[in-house]
Amino acid sequence: MPSASCHPSAPHRKLHTPDWFVSSLMMERALDAILRRVKKLDRSHDIPYLAGYSQDGKTIYIDRHLPKSFRYRGRDIEVDRYLILHEEVEKTLIDQLDLHYLHAHQIATRAEEAAVHADRVAWRAYDRFMQKYVKSIGDERLKKVPDDLDLKPYRDYHDYDLLQRMDRALTRSSTPRTVASKAFRQELADYMTAFRDEHRLDLRHGKLAQRAATSDKPAQRATATRKPTQGGSAPSSKSVARASATAKPRAHGGKTTV
Repeated sequence: MPSASCHPSAPHRKLHTPDWFVSSLMMERALDAILRRVKKLDRSHDIPYLAGYSQDGKTIYIDRHLPKSFRYRGRDIEVDRYLILHEEVEKTLIDQLDLHYLHAHQIATRAEEAAVHADRVAWRAYDRFMQKYVKSIGDERLKKVPDDLDLKPYRDYHDYDLLQRMDRALTRSSTPRTVASKAFRQELADYMTAFRDEHRLDLRHGKLAQRAATSDKPAQRATATRKPTQGGSAPSSKSVARASATAKPRAHGGKTTV
């Protein structure tokens, strides 16, 4: 089927049901329509979360390490089309409706899932393939970050550690091809400054909570051993154990009694 046709990938046949019904064929045709509108697809950079988009929305980025397909029940399933759908829907919802990234991401994920199901691919198999590469790509050092990558997803997700890694990657870049623009670097610096204090507070609260959790247990043990008996002396460990054993609740008739 030529690329200039109305739907180059989906089968060219008439539907036997009204076109407003839920239909896998119509989903494939809608996906074809979105793919034709993509200005540029870039697979030569390191992209956190596997895929992203440029600030102007004209370029869809897919991480250079993600394979273009995976094997499923004897078929080679190409994954770029599903990622492009996700990123296009997400970017449109953010730019046109001013949605928060997490809200737009949820809707885009549902559209992606519908497209995967329309191609008779189990979402669990597809997601398992993706998650494997999300983990490996997330653990590696970022080396090539596009200078017009939209940072809103990472900003809204409050991923301060990732923004730090991206900043270090841009600092290490020395060739003209990978040096980020001043505007991009300034935007990244602004986000890091905004989140730095919040990140410090999170770390401080985490340390205080951990310190409180570790200090509570010794205090409870000390209180138990210092409790005097009627004679004024501290009970032995055996008597404490027997006392706790007799006080242990037991189930009776569907209720707990002591």
